[in-house]
Amino acid sequence: MLFMWYRTFQLGIKSLWLHPMRSLLTMLGIFIGVASVIWLLAISEGISLEAQRQIASLGADTIIIRSVKPPSEKLSPQGVTPYGLKRSELDMLVSTIPTIRAALPIREIRRQFQYKDQQIDGRLVGCTPEYAEVTRLRVEDGHFITDAENFRRETVCVLAARVAERLFPYENPLGKRVYVPENKDFYTVIGILEHRNASAAIGGSLAAQDFSNDIYIPIRTLQQRIGDTITTRRGGTFEGEILELNQITLMTRTVDDVKSTASLVEQAMLSHDEMKDISVVVPLELLEQAATTRLMFMIFMGLVAAISLVVGGIGIMNIMLATVTERTREIGIRRALGAKRSDIIRQFLVETIVLSVVGGSTGILAGVICNPAISLVRDVIKSRFPNTFEALPEVVQKLTPTIVPESIPIAFGISVVVGVVFGLYPAIRAASMSPIEALRHE
Repeated sequence: MLFMWYRTFQLGIKSLWLHPMRSLLTMLGIFIGVASVIWLLAISEGISLEAQRQIASLGADTIIIRSVKPPSEKLSPQGVTPYGLKRSELDMLVSTIPTIRAALPIREIRRQFQYKDQQIDGRLVGCTPEYAEVTRLRVEDGHFITDAENFRRETVCVLAARVAERLFPYENPLGKRVYVPENKDFYTVIGILEHRNASAAIGGSLAAQDFSNDIYIPIRTLQQRIGDTITTRRGGTFEGEILELNQITLMTRTVDDVKSTASLVEQAMLSHDEMKDISVVVPLELLEQAATTRLMFMIFMGLVAAISLVVGGIGIMNIMLATVTERTREIGIRRALGAKRSDIIRQFLVETIVLSVVGGSTGILAGVICNPAISLVRDVIKSRFPNTFEALPEVVQKLTPTIVPESIPIAFGISVVVGVVFGLYPAIRAASMSPIEALRHE
């Protein structure tokens, strides 16, 4: 029996080798299908992992409450309307919800920073010492804000890496004083941060955060020196806001406490429903949603790629049907010499399986080079067309495909099954021919 299959395999290889171009084009459909399954799933996995990494960076045990500027119809046409989070609400949440282990108040204001002739626009961020840990900021030189500096309302600041490079291109910033013209304040530099990548926007739940142009000062210093009322004049128009806190980040005792704590927070903040001036973001829920979205996205991508395999299978069937017609006389001779129908079916099935296996194997080899291939294309675009590269979305610029291990055996298995299924009809059709009619075929 094994010898019979071996001889059939040899005969199948010889038959395919007689028409190498036709065999190559037939395998191409399976090759593209298998490679596309691996590539599409790798790309979708890379995008999903990046999204989950961004969400995880917020902290799975945190709850983020953000102030949101209310709709225009909610704002007073005369004067400035106060909105958003208040310090009294921060104290209320900490004192009434026992599962909160720490709370981080944040105030952000757009300002211009100056040192001698150097200027840069950025964010003046009032915060507490815990801010660096929660947002994954690392100090390169000096130190971050301390509790003592915050308590004493000292006029000290910590510079983001880009701000330090722009304001102090040739000097060590430590000990120097940065000037904020709008408030006529000077802040002594006590620390410089390492570069921190921007965090991407997460759906409609949380806007993107760019940390590169920030200067951090004690939040109590900001409250004393600048206050809650911010006014600006632009082109003869007056704009202003009264806002105590831009964000409160709550940290729970354990991850299991997050959902129950978030529910209590939402109930405690019901007074903001009318103004619609806050939003509550729970990273843990976003992570769960991202995992569900990942599964749906991978299924969708897999179905799209599977269509390519089906198209490849149809190509195999078309070629094999044409081969059956072309080899009618050969089939008639084999039947006349004593070959059974099962022998004819086995011969044509072996040929389709060989085409599927070779096409699937080369498709796997093309699939596993997904990451270096995309990196090469990205590097070429970056070096040859820098403006085009900068215009690409950040997720494309940083995309790192991740091969899904399961996709390789699944794609290969489907390719073999497709080959057998689509090769079965031509094989049965060849075997069902009348030997006499086949011998008469010219």
